[in-house]
Amino acid sequence: MLPFESYSPTRLIMSPEAQLQSGAQIVQHGGSRVLIHFGGGSVIRSGLLETVRASLTDSGLSFVELGGVKPNPRAALVYEGIELCKREKIDYVLAVGGGSVLDSAKAIAIGACYEGDFWDLFGRGITPKQRLGLGTIITLPATGSEASNSSVIKNDELDIKRGLRSDLNRPDFSLINPKLTYTLSPWQIACGASDIMSHVMERYFTPTEGVGLTDRLCEAVLKTVIDETPAALADRKQYDVQANLFWSSTVAHIGWLGMGRAEDWSAHALEHELSGHYDTAHGAGLAALYPAWLTHILAKDDKTAIRISQFSERVLGVPLDFADPRKTAEAGIQRLSQIYRSWGLPANLEELGIPHEDLPRLAKLAKKRPDGFAGSFCPLNEADFLAIYELAWNWQ
Repeated sequence: MLPFESYSPTRLIMSPEAQLQSGAQIVQHGGSRVLIHFGGGSVIRSGLLETVRASLTDSGLSFVELGGVKPNPRAALVYEGIELCKREKIDYVLAVGGGSVLDSAKAIAIGACYEGDFWDLFGRGITPKQRLGLGTIITLPATGSEASNSSVIKNDELDIKRGLRSDLNRPDFSLINPKLTYTLSPWQIACGASDIMSHVMERYFTPTEGVGLTDRLCEAVLKTVIDETPAALADRKQYDVQANLFWSSTVAHIGWLGMGRAEDWSAHALEHELSGHYDTAHGAGLAALYPAWLTHILAKDDKTAIRISQFSERVLGVPLDFADPRKTAEAGIQRLSQIYRSWGLPANLEELGIPHEDLPRLAKLAKKRPDGFAGSFCPLNEADFLAIYELAWNWQ
Protein backbone atom coordinates (compact mmCIF):
# COMPACT_ATOMS: atom_id res chain seq x y z
CA MET A 1 0.00 0.00 0.00
CA LEU A 2 1.21 3.50 -0.85
CA PRO A 3 1.22 6.44 1.59
CA PHE A 4 -1.91 8.57 1.22
CA GLU A 5 -3.76 11.61 2.50
CA SER A 6 -7.57 11.75 2.38
CA TYR A 7 -9.65 14.93 2.17
CA SER A 8 -13.44 14.85 1.70
CA PRO A 9 -14.99 18.12 2.95
CA THR A 10 -18.33 17.88 1.14
CA ARG A 11 -21.46 17.67 3.29
CA LEU A 12 -23.60 14.96 1.66
CA ILE A 13 -27.35 15.01 2.35
CA MET A 14 -29.55 12.28 0.85
CA SER A 15 -33.30 12.42 1.47
CA PRO A 16 -36.58 12.50 -0.48
CA GLU A 17 -36.74 16.29 -0.01
CA ALA A 18 -33.05 17.19 0.04
CA GLN A 19 -33.47 20.03 -2.47
CA LEU A 20 -35.54 22.00 0.06
CA GLN A 21 -32.37 22.58 2.06
CA SER A 22 -30.54 24.46 -0.71
CA GLY A 23 -31.13 27.97 0.64
CA ALA A 24 -30.30 27.08 4.23
CA GLN A 25 -27.12 25.28 3.20
CA ILE A 26 -25.90 28.26 1.17
CA VAL A 27 -26.50 30.59 4.11
CA GLN A 28 -24.70 28.17 6.42
CA HIS A 29 -21.70 28.21 4.08
CA GLY A 30 -21.56 32.00 3.90
CA GLY A 31 -23.27 32.71 0.57
CA SER A 32 -25.38 35.79 -0.12
CA ARG A 33 -25.48 36.37 -3.89
CA VAL A 34 -26.00 33.16 -5.84
CA LEU A 35 -25.62 31.95 -9.41
CA ILE A 36 -28.07 29.10 -10.10
CA HIS A 37 -26.47 27.07 -12.89
CA PHE A 38 -28.46 24.40 -14.75
CA GLY A 39 -28.92 22.64 -18.07
CA GLY A 40 -32.10 22.49 -20.08
CA GLY A 41 -35.80 21.92 -19.69
CA SER A 42 -35.88 18.94 -17.34
CA VAL A 43 -35.25 20.95 -14.17
CA ILE A 44 -37.90 23.42 -15.31
CA ARG A 45 -40.51 20.82 -16.33
CA SER A 46 -40.06 18.85 -13.12
CA GLY A 47 -40.56 21.94 -10.97
CA LEU A 48 -37.12 21.52 -9.40
CA LEU A 49 -35.86 24.93 -10.50
CA GLU A 50 -38.92 26.66 -9.05
CA THR A 51 -38.43 24.78 -5.77
CA VAL A 52 -34.83 25.96 -5.62
CA ARG A 53 -35.82 29.55 -6.35
CA ALA A 54 -38.34 29.43 -3.50
CA SER A 55 -35.80 27.95 -1.09
CA LEU A 56 -33.24 30.66 -1.86
CA THR A 57 -35.86 33.41 -1.60
CA ASP A 58 -37.11 32.08 1.74
CA SER A 59 -33.52 32.16 3.00
CA GLY A 60 -33.12 35.81 2.03
CA LEU A 61 -30.70 35.14 -0.82
CA SER A 62 -30.54 37.09 -4.07
CA PHE A 63 -29.75 35.14 -7.22
CA VAL A 64 -29.24 35.18 -10.97
CA GLU A 65 -29.53 32.22 -13.31
CA LEU A 66 -27.51 30.71 -16.13
CA GLY A 67 -28.90 27.70 -17.98
CA GLY A 68 -27.86 26.00 -21.18
CA VAL A 69 -25.31 23.43 -20.02
CA LYS A 70 -24.96 20.62 -22.56
CA PRO A 71 -23.59 17.11 -22.11
CA ASN A 72 -19.81 17.44 -22.35
CA PRO A 73 -19.98 20.99 -20.91
CA ARG A 74 -18.55 23.77 -23.02
CA ALA A 75 -15.85 26.30 -22.25
CA ALA A 76 -17.91 29.04 -23.94
CA LEU A 77 -20.62 28.81 -21.28
CA VAL A 78 -17.99 28.73 -18.53
CA TYR A 79 -16.59 32.02 -19.84
CA GLU A 80 -20.12 33.45 -19.83
CA GLY A 81 -20.67 32.27 -16.27
CA ILE A 82 -17.39 33.75 -15.06
CA GLU A 83 -18.24 37.15 -16.51
CA LEU A 84 -21.73 36.98 -15.01
CA CYS A 85 -20.30 36.20 -11.57
CA LYS A 86 -17.88 39.11 -11.73
CA ARG A 87 -20.49 41.54 -13.03
CA GLU A 88 -23.15 40.55 -10.48
CA LYS A 89 -20.68 40.19 -7.59
CA ILE A 90 -21.69 36.56 -7.08
CA ASP A 91 -20.16 34.81 -4.08
CA TYR A 92 -21.85 31.40 -4.41
CA VAL A 93 -22.55 29.00 -7.29
CA LEU A 94 -25.35 26.43 -7.00
CA ALA A 95 -25.35 23.67 -9.63
CA VAL A 96 -28.71 22.01 -10.31
CA GLY A 97 -28.52 19.04 -12.67
CA GLY A 98 -26.30 16.16 -13.73
CA GLY A 99 -22.54 15.81 -13.85
CA SER A 100 -22.09 18.16 -16.80
CA VAL A 101 -23.84 20.95 -14.91
CA LEU A 102 -21.70 20.30 -11.85
CA ASP A 103 -18.47 20.28 -13.85
CA SER A 104 -19.43 23.54 -15.53
CA ALA A 105 -20.28 25.09 -12.15
CA LYS A 106 -16.94 24.00 -10.71
CA ALA A 107 -15.09 25.65 -13.59
CA ILE A 108 -17.10 28.86 -13.14
CA ALA A 109 -16.55 28.95 -9.36
CA ILE A 110 -12.80 28.54 -9.78
CA GLY A 111 -12.50 30.66 -12.94
CA ALA A 112 -14.27 33.62 -11.32
CA CYS A 113 -11.41 33.83 -8.81
CA TYR A 114 -8.61 33.43 -11.37
CA GLU A 115 -7.10 36.53 -12.94
CA GLY A 116 -6.20 34.93 -16.25
CA ASP A 117 -7.97 32.66 -18.75
CA PHE A 118 -9.68 29.81 -16.87
CA TRP A 119 -8.54 27.40 -19.61
CA ASP A 120 -4.98 27.80 -18.27
CA LEU A 121 -6.13 25.65 -15.37
CA PHE A 122 -7.48 22.88 -17.62
CA GLY A 123 -5.18 23.03 -20.64
CA ARG A 124 -1.87 24.15 -19.13
CA GLY A 125 -1.95 22.53 -15.72
CA ILE A 126 -1.83 25.72 -13.65
CA THR A 127 -2.97 25.14 -10.07
CA PRO A 128 -5.98 27.17 -8.86
CA LYS A 129 -5.73 28.94 -5.51
CA GLN A 130 -9.33 29.77 -4.59
CA ARG A 131 -12.95 29.58 -5.71
CA LEU A 132 -16.38 30.96 -4.96
CA GLY A 133 -18.70 29.03 -2.66
CA LEU A 134 -20.05 25.92 -4.39
CA GLY A 135 -23.03 23.67 -3.72
CA THR A 136 -24.89 21.12 -5.84
CA ILE A 137 -28.24 19.43 -6.31
CA ILE A 138 -27.41 16.32 -8.31
CA THR A 139 -30.10 14.73 -10.50
CA LEU A 140 -28.27 11.80 -12.12
CA PRO A 141 -26.13 9.02 -10.60
CA ALA A 142 -23.13 8.84 -12.92
CA THR A 143 -20.14 11.14 -12.67
CA GLY A 144 -19.73 11.36 -8.91
CA SER A 145 -19.04 15.05 -9.41
CA GLU A 146 -21.11 15.82 -6.31
CA ALA A 147 -18.09 15.04 -4.11
CA SER A 148 -15.12 14.56 -6.45
CA ASN A 149 -12.05 16.71 -6.98
CA SER A 150 -12.43 16.70 -10.76
CA SER A 151 -14.08 18.72 -13.51
CA VAL A 152 -13.97 18.06 -17.26
CA ILE A 153 -14.71 20.74 -19.88
CA LYS A 154 -14.84 20.66 -23.69
CA ASN A 155 -13.22 23.53 -25.61
CA ASP A 156 -14.90 23.74 -29.02
CA GLU A 157 -12.40 26.28 -30.37
CA LEU A 158 -9.46 24.00 -29.63
CA ASP A 159 -11.50 20.83 -30.31
CA ILE A 160 -10.29 19.14 -27.11
CA LYS A 161 -11.71 17.94 -23.80
CA ARG A 162 -9.58 18.33 -20.69
CA GLY A 163 -9.94 17.95 -16.95
CA LEU A 164 -8.81 19.70 -13.79
CA ARG A 165 -8.13 17.84 -10.56
CA SER A 166 -8.10 20.03 -7.47
CA ASP A 167 -9.61 19.80 -4.01
CA LEU A 168 -11.19 23.19 -4.77
CA ASN A 169 -13.51 21.23 -7.07
CA ARG A 170 -15.05 19.50 -4.06
CA PRO A 171 -18.39 21.22 -3.29
CA ASP A 172 -19.24 22.59 0.14
CA PHE A 173 -22.42 20.51 0.09
CA SER A 174 -24.35 18.23 -2.24
CA LEU A 175 -28.06 17.48 -1.96
CA ILE A 176 -29.17 14.07 -3.25
CA ASN A 177 -32.82 13.12 -3.75
CA PRO A 178 -33.13 9.71 -5.45
CA LYS A 179 -36.69 10.60 -6.53
CA LEU A 180 -35.24 13.17 -8.94
CA THR A 181 -34.08 10.22 -11.09
CA TYR A 182 -37.60 8.91 -11.69
CA THR A 183 -37.86 10.72 -15.05
CA LEU A 184 -34.53 9.49 -16.42
CA SER A 185 -34.51 7.55 -19.69
CA PRO A 186 -33.12 3.99 -19.87
CA TRP A 187 -30.22 5.38 -21.93
CA GLN A 188 -29.33 7.88 -19.19
CA ILE A 189 -29.51 5.18 -16.52
CA ALA A 190 -27.29 2.81 -18.52
CA CYS A 191 -24.71 5.46 -19.42
CA GLY A 192 -24.63 6.57 -15.80
CA ALA A 193 -24.04 3.02 -14.57
CA SER A 194 -21.19 2.57 -17.03
CA ASP A 195 -19.65 5.84 -15.86
CA ILE A 196 -19.83 4.76 -12.21
CA MET A 197 -18.17 1.43 -12.99
CA SER A 198 -15.41 3.14 -14.95
CA HIS A 199 -14.47 5.34 -12.01
CA VAL A 200 -14.07 2.24 -9.88
CA MET A 201 -12.16 0.27 -12.51
CA GLU A 202 -9.67 3.11 -13.05
CA ARG A 203 -8.71 2.54 -9.41
CA TYR A 204 -9.18 -1.22 -9.22
CA PHE A 205 -6.73 -2.03 -12.00
CA THR A 206 -3.53 -1.06 -10.24
CA PRO A 207 0.05 -2.32 -9.96
CA THR A 208 0.00 -1.59 -6.20
CA GLU A 209 0.08 -4.65 -3.95
CA GLY A 210 -1.22 -5.07 -0.41
CA VAL A 211 -4.49 -3.18 -0.96
CA GLY A 212 -6.99 -5.83 0.10
CA LEU A 213 -9.40 -3.46 1.82
CA THR A 214 -9.79 -1.08 -1.12
CA ASP A 215 -9.98 -4.07 -3.46
CA ARG A 216 -13.03 -5.27 -1.54
CA LEU A 217 -14.54 -1.78 -1.40
CA CYS A 218 -14.15 -1.47 -5.18
CA GLU A 219 -15.70 -4.88 -5.71
CA ALA A 220 -18.67 -4.00 -3.50
CA VAL A 221 -19.45 -0.87 -5.51
CA LEU A 222 -19.06 -2.68 -8.83
CA LYS A 223 -21.32 -5.54 -7.74
CA THR A 224 -23.91 -3.07 -6.45
CA VAL A 225 -24.05 -1.27 -9.80
CA ILE A 226 -24.29 -4.56 -11.70
CA ASP A 227 -27.10 -5.74 -9.40
CA GLU A 228 -29.11 -2.50 -9.26
CA THR A 229 -28.92 -1.29 -12.86
CA PRO A 230 -31.24 -3.96 -14.33
CA ALA A 231 -33.74 -3.16 -11.58
CA ALA A 232 -33.54 0.55 -12.38
CA LEU A 233 -34.00 -0.15 -16.09
CA ALA A 234 -37.04 -2.33 -15.36
CA ASP A 235 -38.67 0.20 -13.01
CA ARG A 236 -36.92 3.50 -12.44
CA LYS A 237 -39.34 4.56 -9.67
CA GLN A 238 -37.73 2.47 -6.94
CA TYR A 239 -36.29 4.70 -4.25
CA ASP A 240 -33.84 2.22 -2.72
CA VAL A 241 -32.53 1.13 -6.12
CA GLN A 242 -31.84 4.70 -7.18
CA ALA A 243 -30.42 5.53 -3.74
CA ASN A 244 -27.93 2.66 -4.05
CA LEU A 245 -26.91 3.83 -7.51
CA PHE A 246 -26.48 7.40 -6.26
CA TRP A 247 -24.39 6.30 -3.30
CA SER A 248 -22.32 4.08 -5.61
CA SER A 249 -21.73 7.08 -7.87
CA THR A 250 -20.53 9.20 -4.95
CA VAL A 251 -18.32 6.53 -3.39
CA ALA A 252 -16.81 5.64 -6.78
CA HIS A 253 -15.30 9.08 -7.31
CA ILE A 254 -14.95 10.72 -3.89
CA GLY A 255 -11.40 9.35 -3.59
CA TRP A 256 -11.80 6.65 -0.95
CA LEU A 257 -11.39 3.74 -3.38
CA GLY A 258 -8.04 5.02 -4.63
CA MET A 259 -6.42 5.58 -1.23
CA GLY A 260 -3.03 3.91 -0.99
CA ARG A 261 -3.01 2.65 -4.57
CA ALA A 262 -1.80 3.90 -7.94
CA GLU A 263 -4.72 4.82 -10.20
CA ASP A 264 -4.74 4.31 -13.96
CA TRP A 265 -7.06 6.60 -16.02
CA SER A 266 -5.79 5.58 -19.46
CA ALA A 267 -9.26 4.37 -20.47
CA HIS A 268 -10.62 7.82 -19.65
CA ALA A 269 -7.89 9.40 -21.77
CA LEU A 270 -9.08 7.24 -24.67
CA GLU A 271 -12.74 8.10 -24.13
CA HIS A 272 -12.24 11.86 -23.74
CA GLU A 273 -11.19 12.00 -27.38
CA LEU A 274 -14.48 10.36 -28.40
CA SER A 275 -16.79 12.64 -26.42
CA GLY A 276 -14.54 15.61 -27.08
CA HIS A 277 -14.68 15.27 -30.87
CA TYR A 278 -18.03 13.55 -31.52
CA ASP A 279 -20.15 14.51 -28.50
CA THR A 280 -20.73 10.87 -27.62
CA ALA A 281 -22.16 10.04 -24.20
CA HIS A 282 -19.22 9.47 -21.85
CA GLY A 283 -20.64 6.27 -20.35
CA ALA A 284 -21.44 4.84 -23.78
CA GLY A 285 -17.90 5.49 -24.99
CA LEU A 286 -16.42 3.83 -21.93
CA ALA A 287 -18.62 0.76 -22.42
CA ALA A 288 -17.39 0.45 -26.00
CA LEU A 289 -13.75 0.81 -24.92
CA TYR A 290 -13.30 -1.17 -21.72
CA PRO A 291 -13.45 -4.74 -23.10
CA ALA A 292 -10.87 -3.79 -25.75
CA TRP A 293 -8.71 -2.01 -23.17
CA LEU A 294 -8.70 -5.07 -20.92
CA THR A 295 -8.01 -7.42 -23.84
CA HIS A 296 -5.06 -5.34 -25.02
CA ILE A 297 -3.34 -5.06 -21.65
CA LEU A 298 -3.93 -8.76 -20.98
CA ALA A 299 -2.08 -9.57 -24.20
CA LYS A 300 0.68 -7.02 -23.58
CA ASP A 301 1.63 -7.93 -20.01
CA ASP A 302 1.15 -11.39 -18.51
CA LYS A 303 1.27 -9.90 -15.00
CA THR A 304 -2.12 -8.27 -15.56
CA ALA A 305 -3.83 -11.67 -15.80
CA ILE A 306 -3.94 -12.14 -12.01
CA ARG A 307 -5.82 -8.92 -11.29
CA ILE A 308 -8.14 -9.21 -14.30
CA SER A 309 -8.97 -12.80 -13.31
CA GLN A 310 -9.60 -11.62 -9.73
CA PHE A 311 -12.00 -9.00 -11.10
CA SER A 312 -13.67 -11.63 -13.27
CA GLU A 313 -14.17 -14.06 -10.38
CA ARG A 314 -15.06 -11.69 -7.55
CA VAL A 315 -17.12 -9.13 -9.46
CA LEU A 316 -18.50 -10.96 -12.48
CA GLY A 317 -18.87 -14.44 -11.01
CA VAL A 318 -16.61 -16.27 -13.48
CA PRO A 319 -15.26 -19.52 -11.96
CA LEU A 320 -11.54 -19.16 -11.29
CA ASP A 321 -9.26 -21.38 -13.37
CA PHE A 322 -6.31 -21.85 -11.00
CA ALA A 323 -4.24 -23.58 -13.68
CA ASP A 324 -4.71 -20.79 -16.21
CA PRO A 325 -5.92 -17.45 -14.79
CA ARG A 326 -5.76 -15.98 -18.28
CA LYS A 327 -8.80 -18.06 -19.27
CA THR A 328 -10.73 -16.62 -16.33
CA ALA A 329 -9.69 -13.13 -17.37
CA GLU A 330 -10.78 -13.67 -20.97
CA ALA A 331 -14.16 -15.04 -19.88
CA GLY A 332 -14.61 -12.07 -17.56
CA ILE A 333 -13.94 -9.59 -20.35
CA GLN A 334 -16.62 -11.24 -22.46
CA ARG A 335 -19.06 -11.18 -19.54
CA LEU A 336 -18.40 -7.47 -18.96
CA SER A 337 -19.16 -6.79 -22.62
CA GLN A 338 -22.38 -8.79 -22.32
CA ILE A 339 -23.45 -6.76 -19.28
CA TYR A 340 -23.00 -3.50 -21.16
CA ARG A 341 -24.99 -4.84 -24.11
CA SER A 342 -27.79 -6.06 -21.84
CA TRP A 343 -28.14 -2.47 -20.64
CA GLY A 344 -28.57 -1.24 -24.22
CA LEU A 345 -25.11 0.28 -24.60
CA PRO A 346 -23.06 0.07 -27.82
CA ALA A 347 -20.82 -2.94 -28.23
CA ASN A 348 -18.13 -1.13 -30.21
CA LEU A 349 -16.96 2.19 -31.66
CA GLU A 350 -18.59 1.49 -35.01
CA GLU A 351 -22.00 1.32 -33.32
CA LEU A 352 -21.10 4.55 -31.54
CA GLY A 353 -20.58 6.24 -34.91
CA ILE A 354 -16.83 6.83 -34.67
CA PRO A 355 -15.22 7.07 -38.16
CA HIS A 356 -12.58 4.37 -38.58
CA GLU A 357 -10.28 6.69 -40.51
CA ASP A 358 -10.06 9.00 -37.48
CA LEU A 359 -8.56 6.41 -35.14
CA PRO A 360 -4.86 7.27 -35.75
CA ARG A 361 -5.56 10.96 -35.10
CA LEU A 362 -7.44 10.15 -31.88
CA ALA A 363 -4.59 7.93 -30.66
CA LYS A 364 -2.14 10.76 -31.26
CA LEU A 365 -4.29 13.37 -29.50
CA ALA A 366 -5.23 11.29 -26.43
CA LYS A 367 -3.63 12.77 -23.32
CA LYS A 368 -0.36 11.23 -22.16
CA ARG A 369 2.39 12.09 -19.71
CA PRO A 370 5.52 13.92 -20.92
CA ASP A 371 7.19 10.52 -21.30
CA GLY A 372 4.59 9.59 -23.93
CA PHE A 373 2.75 7.06 -21.78
CA ALA A 374 -0.55 6.99 -19.89
CA GLY A 375 -1.77 4.76 -17.09
CA SER A 376 -0.04 2.81 -14.32
CA PHE A 377 -1.49 -0.72 -14.41
CA CYS A 378 0.01 -1.31 -17.84
CA PRO A 379 1.53 1.94 -19.21
CA LEU A 380 0.29 2.63 -22.73
CA ASN A 381 1.73 4.76 -25.54
CA GLU A 382 0.30 6.05 -28.82
CA ALA A 383 0.73 2.69 -30.54
CA ASP A 384 -1.15 0.98 -27.71
CA PHE A 385 -3.92 3.57 -27.91
CA LEU A 386 -4.33 2.95 -31.62
CA ALA A 387 -4.40 -0.82 -31.09
CA ILE A 388 -7.14 -0.43 -28.46
CA TYR A 389 -9.18 1.87 -30.70
CA GLU A 390 -8.85 -0.64 -33.55
CA LEU A 391 -9.90 -3.52 -31.33
CA ALA A 392 -12.82 -1.54 -29.94
CA TRP A 393 -14.00 -0.37 -33.35
CA ASN A 394 -15.43 -3.73 -34.37
CA TRP A 395 -15.48 -5.56 -31.02
CA GLN A 396 -17.79 -8.57 -31.07
